[in-house]
Amino acid sequence: MRPSIHLISTGKQTFAELTNTVKAVQEEVDFLHIREKHRYAVEIFDGIQQLVDAGFPKERIIINDRADVAAVSGCFGVQLTYRSLPVAQVKRTFPVLNVGKSVHSLKEAIDAYQEGADFLIYGNIYLTASKPGKAGEGLNSLREIIRHVGCPVVAIGGITPERAGDIIRAGAQGIAVMSGILQADDPVSVAQIYRREIDGGRML
Repeated sequence: MRPSIHLISTGKQTFAELTNTVKAVQEEVDFLHIREKHRYAVEIFDGIQQLVDAGFPKERIIINDRADVAAVSGCFGVQLTYRSLPVAQVKRTFPVLNVGKSVHSLKEAIDAYQEGADFLIYGNIYLTASKPGKAGEGLNSLREIIRHVGCPVVAIGGITPERAGDIIRAGAQGIAVMSGILQADDPVSVAQIYRREIDGGRML
């Protein structure tokens, strides 16, 4: 399986703007996470339809927190956080969904895996503007988590194209990127660079 790029919405764009960018970079990214905490369920549902109408498959869309919206929309899965319902409960109620969990420590990772999470997003690996003042956990902590769980781990947090290959070489299944692509002057070129770097990391 090739390393994956998970593109996460920033909450700073309209769905029309997000759709235009995603349509342009969809050959390079594998999954789109709709992370729009300020939007109502119906707004997210309508936004998913905009993306699908523009040609982005719902089978590659993951919804942050809202398992109900993900299931009704026929999306790939849901991404849970510490504020969300428990992994095991979501899997029982919505068995058609792939369930991811965002974790920030080895204990959280092991707990989520034991509850049945299909994949984990772990970070922040490096210092990032989205979490000011929070030091990066680093590659060694990423390697430790990968050793202790049996599901794919996707790394997040301050991952520039120059660092992307190191993430894959550390054993991660993929990277998660937000503003690095969505707020870039040339999202297509940046997404292509990320793609090249993580594919190169796999081959080394």
